[in-house]
Amino acid sequence: MQDLLYRIALTLVPGIGPIQARMLLQSFGEAGLIFQAKKSTLEKTEGIGSIRAANIKQFTDFKRAEKEMGFLDKYGIKPLSISDPAYPQRLLNCYDPPVLLYFKGNLNINAVKIIAVIGTRSNSAYGKQVTETLLNELVPFQVMVVSGLAYGIDALSHRAALKNGLPTIGVLAHGLDTIYPYQHYALAREMTQQGGLLTEFISATKPDRHHFPMRNRIVAGMSDAVIVIETGVKGGSMITADLANSYNKDVFAFPGKTTDPKSAGCNYLIKTNRAMLLTDAQQLIETMGWERKKTAGKSTQKELFIQLSEEEKTVVAILQSKDAVAIDELNYRSNLSSSKVAAAILNLELQGVVMVLPGKIYRLA
Repeated sequence: MQDLLYRIALTLVPGIGPIQARMLLQSFGEAGLIFQAKKSTLEKTEGIGSIRAANIKQFTDFKRAEKEMGFLDKYGIKPLSISDPAYPQRLLNCYDPPVLLYFKGNLNINAVKIIAVIGTRSNSAYGKQVTETLLNELVPFQVMVVSGLAYGIDALSHRAALKNGLPTIGVLAHGLDTIYPYQHYALAREMTQQGGLLTEFISATKPDRHHFPMRNRIVAGMSDAVIVIETGVKGGSMITADLANSYNKDVFAFPGKTTDPKSAGCNYLIKTNRAMLLTDAQQLIETMGWERKKTAGKSTQKELFIQLSEEEKTVVAILQSKDAVAIDELNYRSNLSSSKVAAAILNLELQGVVMVLPGKIYRLA
C-alpha cells in the first residue's frame, strides 16, 4: 500500500509525465526510493534534469495521494500499476504509457481481441447502422470494444457492445468521481457490469480540453485495431488514428460519400494510406487473422512438447493456462530473460506450435 501511495504521488509531481515517471521507476524500482533519493542522483536519471529533480524533492502533498487511496477503496476502484500483470499489456509497447491507471469494472482488460471503435460526436443514420452492424457481426469472436464514452459513435459502440453481450471499456478524460458527458451516467453504470471504465486521472480531475488527446492515446494503445466509422478532417478521431499509426496499430476506416463532411476524415485517412478501407466485419476478421484454423489434436501437441527445450516448455506451459498471453506477461511469469523468451517464441513459431496476434500477443497454434 505504501508503494501505491508513492506511485500516486509521482503522478502529481509537476513536470513528471508518463515518460519521465516510467524512466524513474525503471531506474529506482520502487516509487518510494524516488522521493528518498538525493537531488544529484535524480538529476542523473535520463530525461529528468535539475528542474524536475527539484520538483520531486520539493513535493509535499502526500495527503492528496492518501485521499486518493481512500477514494479507490471506498468505490472499489482498482489501481493498475505499469508493473502489474493486470495492466493493459498492449500499452507497454507504446512509448508513453501511463505508469498508473484506475479501473472500475469486472473483467480482464487483456482480452484476446480488442478493437477501438471511434468517430464523430454527431453521427448520421449511416454511421449508426455501420456501428451496430459491425459489432453484431463480431459477436462470435468475442472482441472487446474500447471507446471514449463521448457522444455519437463512441456511445453507439458501447451500447451496441452491451446489446450484443460484448465486453466494453470506456476510457475517460477525467477522474472516476464523475461522468462526462453526464447524460451517459446510466450507460457508464451499465458498462461497469459488462466491462468497465478506465482512466489515468485521479478523482476531482475535470475533463479539460488537453486531457482528451491523453485519453485518446490509451484508446489507441490498448487496442489491436482502431476502426473509424465517421469523422471530419479535424477532431479527436483523427488524433486517435494518428496515434494508432505511431504505435504501429492497424487502422481501418469506413468510406463515405465524397460530399459528406462526416465522412471526409475517413476518406482522407484511406486516401493517404493512414487507414485501410473497411467495408464489413469479415474483412476485419480476415485482416486481423482471427479466423482460427483447424489445429492438431492434443496428442500431437503432447508429442511436440516432448521435443522442446526447457525454455520452450516453460513458454508453452504458460500459453496452455490461458487462451492468449502478452509478451510482457510471458517475460514476467516465465522467470526467464527477455532474450530467452524471444528465442523460445521464435523457435516455437517456426515449429508451428505458437502463433502471434497483433500487439505481441501469443497463443498456441
